Amino acid sequence: MTDDALTDNGLPFVLPRIPASAGALLYDDTGRLLIVNPTYKAHWTIPGGVMEADGETPWEACRREVLEEVGLSVETGRLVAVDFLRPKPSKPGGMRFLFDCGVLDEAQAARIVLQEDELSEFRFAEPGKALDLLSGPLRRRVGAALKAGDNGCVYLEDGRRPV
Repeated sequence: MTDDALTDNGLPFVLPRIPASAGALLYDDTGRLLIVNPTYKAHWTIPGGVMEADGETPWEACRREVLEEVGLSVETGRLVAVDFLRPKPSKPGGMRFLFDCGVLDEAQAARIVLQEDELSEFRFAEPGKALDLLSGPLRRRVGAALKAGDNGCVYLEDGRRPV
């Protein structure tokens, strides 16, 4: 079906446009989670960002964003959460993919370089403290992934397991 096809009621068929982003869980060798403080919003976050519209995959977006934001190349990652955020009048919603990218050794952690125009600082925080600093759906998404551990990928809607 093409973009200019008509539906059964004669209206044009329009493919949905759903924004998507990908983020990374990265840990130090003591199990603390890497979080970053963005300059453009009030709450801490994890490295990650919006997928490019050129066909970039969630994993490619995760790797690119980690490299851009903290200067690290991640080679492996395991999908730990997929979250559908419903659109709101002030926010477009979309799909969020979360990857566990493993543990950084001391040398890797020492090579973190922040993207200065977007991030003001970083820290490694105990998971409970990190969750306190994250906001809304991201807090719930990361919390659900941490709780699931190695038991696979969790599916969420607005950061919560559907009923």
